[in-house]
Amino acid sequence: MTNVISIFDTTLRDGTQGEGISLSADDKLKIAQKLDQLGVHYIEGGNPGSNSKDIEFFERAKALKLRAKITAFGSTRRKNSLAEHDSSLLRIVESGVPAATLVGKSWDFHVHTALQTTLEENLSMIYDSFAFLKRNGVEAIFDSEHFFDGYKHNAEYALSVLRKAQDAGADWIVLCDTNGGTLPSEIHEIVSRVRSELSAPIGIHTHNDCELAVANTLAAVQAGARQVQGTINGYGERCGNANLCSIIPNLQLKLNYPCISDDQLQSLTTAARYVSEIANVHMPVGQPYVGNAAFAHKGGIHVSAIMKDSKTYEHITPGLVGNKQRILVSELAGQSNIISKAQELGLDVNSNNDKTKQIMERIKDLEHQGYQFEGADASLELLLRDAFGEMKEMFQLESFKMLVEKTSGTMNAEAIVKVTVDEQTVYTAAEGNGPVNALDNALRKALVQFYPSINNIHLADYKVRVIDEKDATAAKVRVLMESTDFKNTWNTVGVSSNVIEASWEALVDSFRYALLTMSKVDSIHAEPRAQLGLVNH
Repeated sequence: MTNVISIFDTTLRDGTQGEGISLSADDKLKIAQKLDQLGVHYIEGGNPGSNSKDIEFFERAKALKLRAKITAFGSTRRKNSLAEHDSSLLRIVESGVPAATLVGKSWDFHVHTALQTTLEENLSMIYDSFAFLKRNGVEAIFDSEHFFDGYKHNAEYALSVLRKAQDAGADWIVLCDTNGGTLPSEIHEIVSRVRSELSAPIGIHTHNDCELAVANTLAAVQAGARQVQGTINGYGERCGNANLCSIIPNLQLKLNYPCISDDQLQSLTTAARYVSEIANVHMPVGQPYVGNAAFAHKGGIHVSAIMKDSKTYEHITPGLVGNKQRILVSELAGQSNIISKAQELGLDVNSNNDKTKQIMERIKDLEHQGYQFEGADASLELLLRDAFGEMKEMFQLESFKMLVEKTSGTMNAEAIVKVTVDEQTVYTAAEGNGPVNALDNALRKALVQFYPSINNIHLADYKVRVIDEKDATAAKVRVLMESTDFKNTWNTVGVSSNVIEASWEALVDSFRYALLTMSKVDSIHAEPRAQLGLVNH
């Protein structure tokens, strides 16, 4: 039996059942193309007859000419009816998809309670439905719902359900841990028995209610499953589905099961973050393999070691999954952190450099004031480049004014910004749905005439944290911003007792960093950061 693992992505169907996730037809089409580039084998798009959004997706997906198989989702025919007359099955065939997944009951409790029919009729529903798909030339995948719970309650009936789907011609028999309550040892034992009794290839579909979905998937593969179903970033109902962003590299890099090409694996982090952006769900920084902190190092001893050999504190090379190593700099940092971060930026620095010691003390002082550079890499890079004379400011703030007006149910904000670019003074005014948005619009309006690419940048996340709670509304706050141009993301920080000033500082750093990365000049003279008038320290 081949060791190649078939990757079945259900982000567009099962993933959208997660709380707070809603995808338009356009969103689904964009994600489908990104999944195809990643190299998944099946992309489950939804039910082609359940709603107008899914109908539109399946119709438009035909023009994409993807290598992955666009797969429809449905259920077995209704009880006491004919497959040929079942509207859901007919719509699947009419959609023209090459493959379809049908969910059917394998737990006798569900047959009696949910379907309210006999065990014999449930078997007929399964056989008739898959035979119908095969007569119409559709690759048929059986998602055996609640299989593991059903097996533990009535093993012989659960197995008879699988045999009935196999007899009808199902191409894949997928065992589902629908409630997410099965343990890896149970998964391995049960999948092993199924493999010994069935000839059809086996798949696995797990949920994360016990935080074991990835472990259970790996156990199933080691027991003989050859298709894994899951979602990008583990999106899904309740606690989520099995996370393909962990499953794929674990299978390929740890267990030597090929899934996708090495080049495609290197696009995994980009794909995960792209889907997160489209779904408008912030990725956990500590998500394994693809998270922003997956290969981040903060402790001075750790950093000192990885500078000698990254294997000392990294289980894989980050680039294998398209991620990168990050050195976090904070009040806990030693000189190794500063040196490593500076060298990463191409700055000439060593442990005997007085500048290094000065910067370390400066960072510790700023963090004492409330700054947090471990979560604001872009602000940190600007600080380091300023200190080493590696920055030329692309613009200089002269002043800004804010006007906030409350009228009959609406709140209006207007910002007036005065900046200097190449010795040319520019005044701009702009409105926004709040002070920060108005400042963003005004600054963008001032800069876009000099730097048109500014229009490609937008705010991805905005957080305000109170630093001194005892000071109530007069407390100092820390603002963390995440910005993106859809290719890269970067984080900036601002601190002040005035939330607008803190936001402005983080916002300006975001634009400064964007302009720095857009610049073709690698080493140019810097003006001191304080001349921007952005900070009071």
